[in-house]
Amino acid sequence: MVRGTLEVLLVSAKGLEDVDFFGKMDPYAVLTYRSQEQKSSTASGAGSNPEWNETFVFNVSDNVSELIVKIMDSDTFSKDDFVGEAKIPLEAVFAEGSLTPTIYSVVKDQRYCGEIKVGLTFTPVETRGFDEEAFGGWKHSAH
Repeated sequence: MVRGTLEVLLVSAKGLEDVDFFGKMDPYAVLTYRSQEQKSSTASGAGSNPEWNETFVFNVSDNVSELIVKIMDSDTFSKDDFVGEAKIPLEAVFAEGSLTPTIYSVVKDQRYCGEIKVGLTFTPVETRGFDEEAFGGWKHSAH
């Protein structure tokens, strides 16, 4: 069982498919881990190459090993458009503790439509009820 906090650094996106017919896209990201959802700021007028450099923190309390980042285009007068999404595997960060910003493909309808750069840090939380000796803990010594 994996427990702790997952810190996600949303750096930028590149080469996103522009879904805006008029002007440049105003992209933002929706990050989802299990039922936890967080939204980035909108990169107004950034078009296909937005930069966010924003950090998000999620509580990890089970073995869900995927973070989904959806890229949306903010529209003033109509429903926001879905640009694409990246599914980021988390097994490596759970094992390593941190991953420097890495590029992941953004996909829509199984088609590549840009890339996103994301850094990950996982901080495990000590779980109660384990055998301290087996984990290199200390035992009370008799006086």
